Amino acid sequence: MKWLLASGNPGKLRELRQILKPYELELCSLADLGLLADAPETGNTFLENARQKAIYYFQWAKIPVVADDSGLEIDALNGAPGIHSARFGGFATHAEKRRYVLQLMADVEDEHRTGRFACAAVYFDGKNMLQSFATVEGYIGHEERGNKGFGYDPIFHPQWLGPTLAELDGDEKNAFSHRGKAFRELVRQVMAAQPS
Repeated sequence: MKWLLASGNPGKLRELRQILKPYELELCSLADLGLLADAPETGNTFLENARQKAIYYFQWAKIPVVADDSGLEIDALNGAPGIHSARFGGFATHAEKRRYVLQLMADVEDEHRTGRFACAAVYFDGKNMLQSFATVEGYIGHEERGNKGFGYDPIFHPQWLGPTLAELDGDEKNAFSHRGKAFRELVRQVMAAQPS
């Protein structure tokens, strides 16, 4: 079964390939198919944005698409950056966005540094749309730690005073991460929907 991974983010693509490896799927990226246009992300939720991406890229590729929208929700920032995680603060690089979050959180007490990563994952094959949603709860650190992972991983601790996601190996992180949980559930749904 060939699936298009609807992302141009190299870190996310690497992570998705690792998560989906046990299922022996034939995976291709947008770049593999020469799809350079960005899908609209005008939804108000992670799920709405993931659905938009899946439909948009299916119309181009005409093969099953798996798409996600994910982000960091910080309680002390009223859920921000949320669905705006990729563009938070108007900054271009992951490092700039992390520094901005740490600046915003500078005076926040430890017990109020809670948040979560959320991921909505969608499969669309032109007829069937399946979806899943998962989160991983944690805390925002006071500094960046680790150089694995991508995005906000260096400032997110799944356990207080434990390692950040950027200090974990990919397999360790994917075993409980928002994206790992959402995509394993999505694959389970797709496999269950296949004719015997």
